[in-house]
Amino acid sequence: MQLALVIPNYNHQQAIKQTLERLAPLALPCYLVNDGSNDETRYLLSQLAEQYDWVTLLHHPYNRGKGAAVTTGLRAAYADGFTHALQVDADGQHDLDDIPAFIEHAKARPEAVISGQPQYDDSVPKGRLYGRYITHFWVWVETLSFEIKDAMCGFRVYPLTATERLFLTEALGERMDFDIEILVKLYWQGTRIVHLPTKVIYPEDGSSHFQGVRDNLRISALHTKLFFTMLKRLPKRLLRQSEPQQARHWSRISERGSYWGIKLLASSYKIGGHWLCRAIMYPVIGYFFLTGSSARAASLQFLQQVKRVEPQHPQLKGKIGWRHSLKHFISFGNAALDRIDAWCNRLQINQVDFANRALLYQQIEQGKGAVLLASHLGNIELCRAISSHQHKIKVNVMVLTENAENFNRVLKQLNPDSALNLIQVSELGPTTSMLLHEKIAQGELVVIAGDRTSSRSQGRVVYAPFMGKPAPFPQGPFILAGLLDCPVYLMFCLREQGRYRVYLEHFSDTLKGPRAGRMQRLEQAIGRYSARLEYHARREPLQWFNFFDFWRKDDEHLRAASVTRPSTANRTDK
Repeated sequence: MQLALVIPNYNHQQAIKQTLERLAPLALPCYLVNDGSNDETRYLLSQLAEQYDWVTLLHHPYNRGKGAAVTTGLRAAYADGFTHALQVDADGQHDLDDIPAFIEHAKARPEAVISGQPQYDDSVPKGRLYGRYITHFWVWVETLSFEIKDAMCGFRVYPLTATERLFLTEALGERMDFDIEILVKLYWQGTRIVHLPTKVIYPEDGSSHFQGVRDNLRISALHTKLFFTMLKRLPKRLLRQSEPQQARHWSRISERGSYWGIKLLASSYKIGGHWLCRAIMYPVIGYFFLTGSSARAASLQFLQQVKRVEPQHPQLKGKIGWRHSLKHFISFGNAALDRIDAWCNRLQINQVDFANRALLYQQIEQGKGAVLLASHLGNIELCRAISSHQHKIKVNVMVLTENAENFNRVLKQLNPDSALNLIQVSELGPTTSMLLHEKIAQGELVVIAGDRTSSRSQGRVVYAPFMGKPAPFPQGPFILAGLLDCPVYLMFCLREQGRYRVYLEHFSDTLKGPRAGRMQRLEQAIGRYSARLEYHARREPLQWFNFFDFWRKDDEHLRAASVTRPSTANRTDK
């Protein structure tokens, strides 16, 4: 990586000398762009360029704006053979001690823009701070993504090949709207945006060239232009298919929606509760419905299969189409909000019908734990209803994938003291078994979903009838339940007539047995589980939250992976 510095300067006499002094130890070539400064500043910049041989001074004959100055510096660096440029403002706002971290991130992600994510102190003007939040919102709309966390910070490392390609095809704003526009259009172009927290201050003796009315009008006009450009681009984006993702196993498909996007929903929940979060949720669900072609297809496939086995289903009237699938997505969104309610203890115990909880209490009173085999039908988080009674039962939920990491992080932040413990693992191995043995010995409950194969369980599945077709079920949860040698229950939690109802069924005193005949016992156990899962899924098909091809054969995943691997080996995820 060949890196240069780019510093735009317009009449910053007080800070530029100190800025260059602090940059000198880095020994990086620097393009200092004089954007039509006054005579005194121009004279100072000429002196500094003579003092530091690593500084190249470029001049604009008149003031064109910060964006024009940055563009001049980036294009000059590209023409001289540099691969990356680090933009630093000349006014002393940026923490130059963070430059080594920016460089390391750029080396690790050479194709990406490394952009500062400001961490402000009390010196920030409140008007500027609140204005940034408005821009954040519009940038999220314009990109249909939460990947850009701050589009106004001028502390960035640019990959120059990407910026030059953009400069050759687009005319960008030349003033304070530049930082926003270039980041959004680089994102549209396919460039990844990586954010790095950095301290930003507003020095008492500093000067800012941000013109409140004029620049805010420019930025407003920019957002209007970007919004309508986004609408123009939207049909093409929706029609674009992602074949490599469809070929991947479901557990290798990353969680849709960034950490900060989910954090936004959580923050709105804290401020306005369930109803504000719901108001924000519907546009989000609409976006995922429009752009999630794979999930949409899986939803239709499942609902059509339910319709085949139960043609007169009261929730699936008429021919299955996009309206049914949209209701399916909305049901998922509502369940996610209920999940947050449950995690924050805002879902009262009297809102959950749990008629036979005594089955578990009797077990726990004897000092013994148990395994609850659950599924992704309904709302598994409502199992906190078990521990919210006078009996303080500890519940451990196994999360067998990394693809929900962001959601789980936010849940933990919403209520760190929740009695529900999420244990996130990528596969069920010896370490997991030892941990769960301790939980069972301490009289705790272990909840394991038995309806999803992991990416590492390919070839270790049992096919069982489900909705009229054979579907792969993982062996791991049932083998683990046998190793724990404790009572096993089935648990389903479904929303019915505005209330949640927990269905608890005794499954087996133990799944442990002699080595001989183990596979036969395993097939029988999975067959019984599949039958009960189908029974409840038929009753509430819109609460089926497995948005992938549930019946796809395990060997098909392996063949698809081998076909797509050569063509995607040199690609980077967007």
